Amino acid sequence: MTTTLITGGNKSLGFETARRLKEHGHRVVIGARDPERGQQAAEELGVEWVEVDVTSDESVAAAAKAVRERFGGLDVLVNNAGISGPFAGVDEFDGPSVLAVLDTNTVGVVRTTHAFLPLLRESAAPVVVNVTSGLGSFTVRGDESRIEHSLPTLGYSASKAAVNMITSVYAQFLPELRVNTVDPGYTATDFNGHSGPQTVTEGTDAIVAMATIGADGPTGTFTDRHGAVGW
Repeated sequence: MTTTLITGGNKSLGFETARRLKEHGHRVVIGARDPERGQQAAEELGVEWVEVDVTSDESVAAAAKAVRERFGGLDVLVNNAGISGPFAGVDEFDGPSVLAVLDTNTVGVVRTTHAFLPLLRESAAPVVVNVTSGLGSFTVRGDESRIEHSLPTLGYSASKAAVNMITSVYAQFLPELRVNTVDPGYTATDFNGHSGPQTVTEGTDAIVAMATIGADGPTGTFTDRHGAVGW
């Protein structure tokens, strides 16, 4: 059975991804920073859970140890946990506000991937899915017809552009893994006050697609539910 960990799996895109991957036959483990919310979501979904705070080296190391001890290994890691950061004009962002977003959204991916890499390397078909955003795409932000073009998301966009590069480098230098990045698209979630036009199920299409590839699947790609996304 494929064992899959989804960080930030207790709500929104992570929760729906967990539900869908369970339907695909995965043994799903949701990672949650808040133990109460993690346990509640896991019980509702009928899946497992571990406590993990992606901003803490100690927390992700403890989570990796727990996954090994409880489930024997890991096949798929979905780096989904993230924060939006402040919604403000670009002139209002300062160093600490941007650093906080980078620490969760970008460095958090590195922390978690690093901690779980030994388990993934033991899998016959290891997969990493990094959840990014069109707001981190130079191509998308440069398209005046896209809503992403008009949003001054300085910290968030920088963090997701960095996730895209991290994904590319991991894919190049860890060829035994399938490492891909996906854009859920503008989805109705807590992030945007449920203003997005896509349903949460539509928003998880690309995540589920990349989480269910095999050992011969693609690596180093950037996709959404419609296909390839420009970097």
